[in-house]
Amino acid sequence: MSGNVFYVGGSKGGVGKSLFSFALIDYLLEKDRKVLLVDTDTDNPDVYKAHKNLALDNLLCRLNSLDDADGWADLLDTIQKYPEHAVVINAAARTKTSTQSYGDIMSEALRDMQRELAAFWIINRHRDSVELLHSFQEAFPDICVHVCRNLYFGEASRFDIYNTSKAREQVEQKGKTLDFPAVGNRVADWLYSKRMPIRSAMPEMPFGTRAELKRWRNLCAKLFDQVIGE
Repeated sequence: MSGNVFYVGGSKGGVGKSLFSFALIDYLLEKDRKVLLVDTDTDNPDVYKAHKNLALDNLLCRLNSLDDADGWADLLDTIQKYPEHAVVINAAARTKTSTQSYGDIMSEALRDMQRELAAFWIINRHRDSVELLHSFQEAFPDICVHVCRNLYFGEASRFDIYNTSKAREQVEQKGKTLDFPAVGNRVADWLYSKRMPIRSAMPEMPFGTRAELKRWRNLCAKLFDQVIGE
């Protein structure tokens, strides 16, 4: 698993991509993996800013815009330099157009590197979440995509548009439909406002907030165990 590349997307703001990346990075670090974080949201790089000062030998953090061909080339160069690192790409909301243009190039390049690309696609209950998923599937037709229903927006049964879609049928041919657990607002506010990674925030939180973070962290670990655990 050390060589895997994980793309965390959703192609629009506010669906929970950054929080999901927080959880994924935390999970991989808890497994003692070497991790390379590439935050492509250069306008609001919350994930990068939260983790860049975390003094760990097995964590590297980079900013990398994907707005044009040079940005995609830079991303591939960075991935190639660190073959033993699991790569977490936190995708910016604005990357839809460039992904459609360069997705096939990235897929081919990663195959040449013998790197496996998988995507976590975070959705809310709106129709455009499914439409944007379809666009992503067209750009990356051959990769494993796991769709993550963000339960902050309601129970899994309420994601009617996705649950009954052909996109779901296509996803589940290779990937899974997962449920990203909701977390209390006090935890999310703490992580974002203080820009702290989970492992740093834990000891500093008030008791009740820390208890909620532990609950959510355990649920996230169970989610990741389903698809990338050993």
